[in-house]
Amino acid sequence: QVQVVESGGGLVQAGGSLRLSCAASGSIASINTMGWYRQAPGKQRELVATITSDGTTNYADSLKGRFTISRDNAKNTVYLQMNTLKPEDTAVYYCYANLRRLGATWYNYWGQGTQVTVSS
Repeated sequence: QVQVVESGGGLVQAGGSLRLSCAASGSIASINTMGWYRQAPGKQRELVATITSDGTTNYADSLKGRFTISRDNAKNTVYLQMNTLKPEDTAVYYCYANLRRLGATWYNYWGQGTQVTVSS
C-alpha cells in the first residue's frame, strides 16, 4: 500500500506566500519524479512543477520565478514554495510521485489534493 498526502494549503491574500508539502509513504522501493499539478474551477489540470530524484526541476513557464519546488529524498517528500501569490493561482493542488513498489513496476501515485485560495 502506498499513500501520497499533501498538506499546507489554505487561504492567503494576494502577494502572500504558502508552502505545500507532499509525502509518499508505504511499501516503496524507489521514487523517480515527484511533482505538482493544479486544477482551477472549470479548467483542465495543468503542470506546476516537477523534480527528479537527482534534483532536476521543470516548471510551467508562467510560474518560473514565483514558485520553487524542492525535495527531501530521505523523507520521500516534495515541497512547493509559492511566493507573490495571485488570485489566478487559486486551485486544487495535486501532488504525484512516480514510484515503484516492492516487487512491482513504476506507476504514478496521486494525492487527494489540497485547496489553495488567493483572495484579492
